[in-house]
Amino acid sequence: MELAREIKSRIKRRKLFEYFPDDGPLSRDKYPKHLSFFAAGTEHRERLMLAANRVGKTESVGGYELVCHLTGIYPDWWEGRTFDHPVKAWAAGDTSQTVREIIQEKLLGAVGDEGTGLIPGDCIVNTTAKGGGVPHAVDTIFVRHSSGGVSRVVLKSYDQKRKSFQGTEQDIIWLDEEPPLDIYTKCLIRTMTTNGLIMCTFTPLLGLSDVVLSFLPGGKLSTENTRKFVVMATWDDAPHLSDRDKEELWDSIPPFQRDARAKGIPQLGSGAIYPVPESEFVCMPFEIPDYWPRIYGLDVGWNRTAAVWGAVDPESWTIYLYSEHYQGHAEPSVHADAIRARGAWIPGEIDPGARGRGQKDGEHLYQAYRDLGLNIKEADNAIEAGLHKTFQRFASGRLRVFSTLQNWLSEFRIYRRDDKGRIVKDNDHLMDATRYLVMGVDHATTEVYADDEYRDEGDYNEISGY
Repeated sequence: MELAREIKSRIKRRKLFEYFPDDGPLSRDKYPKHLSFFAAGTEHRERLMLAANRVGKTESVGGYELVCHLTGIYPDWWEGRTFDHPVKAWAAGDTSQTVREIIQEKLLGAVGDEGTGLIPGDCIVNTTAKGGGVPHAVDTIFVRHSSGGVSRVVLKSYDQKRKSFQGTEQDIIWLDEEPPLDIYTKCLIRTMTTNGLIMCTFTPLLGLSDVVLSFLPGGKLSTENTRKFVVMATWDDAPHLSDRDKEELWDSIPPFQRDARAKGIPQLGSGAIYPVPESEFVCMPFEIPDYWPRIYGLDVGWNRTAAVWGAVDPESWTIYLYSEHYQGHAEPSVHADAIRARGAWIPGEIDPGARGRGQKDGEHLYQAYRDLGLNIKEADNAIEAGLHKTFQRFASGRLRVFSTLQNWLSEFRIYRRDDKGRIVKDNDHLMDATRYLVMGVDHATTEVYADDEYRDEGDYNEISGY
């Protein structure tokens, strides 16, 4: 019995090693988003997991990686950044009380049972108490590093204000709730000279805040800025949640917070151009019948060329967006090859701006793409009319999107107007392409009826009946 109690006690003090085994309920293959966050640390100094509630972003992402760095104990499968020396770190949340109840408990274990958190019990060297009137709150944790030295992590909170984030250089800073921009900036400065890491793990309840926006244009939505990385995780990325768990959680969440808490999608509020929940139009991919007419919208540019393909159910006249092309810094021939690969016969609606000068060699892009074999015509670029027509389709259930269109969904989530009602022209290439497609859907056709070139505007379309 004494041996059994000792074994149980030691297991409790080695919680770190329960995560991401080869198999079992917490095996690595079940959590690809978590592992992608870890691996990105080798190339990206600033990382954000923009995640739903209950997906493990605090304990099994931010807390787990921080403890790996504090102890120097990395699993065999680790592909992320490593430190071969003791590190200096901060871990921060929104208030001193929530830091004690969440971050401190995740790292150390419950008050009175220290050593049962993520930091292995035998690696805890010492802790110091925090003043300020929060009982049992810890200020600093000293952790034995595998190299023989001692790491330390200071627990901070945003309610301590910006001045408390001034001071010495840091190797790692973990921000477990969304910070104000001035505090994030201070943290960034603290890690500059050390080439340190900033890890953010939070649910975007504040919508498209300055901090969130600083990641989206430079993270997964763009390849221009390799310093930043963002991964979005939903309840579908948390296999430890059962269908019943998800249903109960969904019912308990206010409707206006459901996308943020269940999918990690920032809330846009009244600024959203298409205020429609993704659950109402995203669908699983299926094989599209050959007799369904098809069409694509094309938005061109040197920094980003984007195309989206749609198929039309001739019975309900519902458009299904089923494929996307999303690439920057490439010649027209590269884009044309990708577009023809989806079906050279499919007609396209191209950005009328392509009539302007080409970005690289001075050619007219419209003619260049026609010369490359694309069956295209100039799209109707009536912006407000196009937005209205697209929204009507969303609202009536006649515009659906395959769940595999991840770039499209990423743009949709931040497609918005500013406080003056103007469309925010950042990362909206696929949104523009969708508008072109919707406005020109009457030209959709099948391979049987496709011509080498578009018919004249007054010609009759055998499939659509227009």
